[in-house]
Amino acid sequence: MSLTLYDISIPNYLQMLGSTIAILVKTSKHAEQSGIDLDELLSAKLHPDMLPLRFQLVSVVHHSLGAIEGMEQSLFMPPSEMMLDASYEDMQILLNDASKQIESITKDEINALSGKAMLFKMGGFELPFTAEDFVQSFSLPNFYFHVTTTYDILRMKGVSLGKLDFLGKIRTS
Repeated sequence: MSLTLYDISIPNYLQMLGSTIAILVKTSKHAEQSGIDLDELLSAKLHPDMLPLRFQLVSVVHHSLGAIEGMEQSLFMPPSEMMLDASYEDMQILLNDASKQIESITKDEINALSGKAMLFKMGGFELPFTAEDFVQSFSLPNFYFHVTTTYDILRMKGVSLGKLDFLGKIRTS
């Protein structure tokens, strides 16, 4: 059995979007019990030279739904909007909407992008890809990085999270 573009992208995006959504729900409950301001939490960082939770959440969406849109348009660039004034609730809505949009993509739609040339562009820097290479070597590694950093920030802030929270709904046979 050979893997399709759908197989290497959509199920992975949905699994980790689901886990991130569930982690944010768990964080809301933690904040309610401990008096933490969820909107202030969006500014939390692991290290002074890293970007805050808000950026991590926007990037989770950008490297999933945005990656699919990039493959469709043959161009992927850094997000144009960082939602600097967005609330914690706005971030939850953003993630839920992205998950719903990705769920609506059919296998035929995504597989039709197989082999398609695309370009990552950041200022004057450019990287050419095929859709499959983009997903496997750029989109998914970035996606997992931002999901992991979200988990790490919230764990550091005292939210009781474990590996199963991170993994989300595991796909089994």
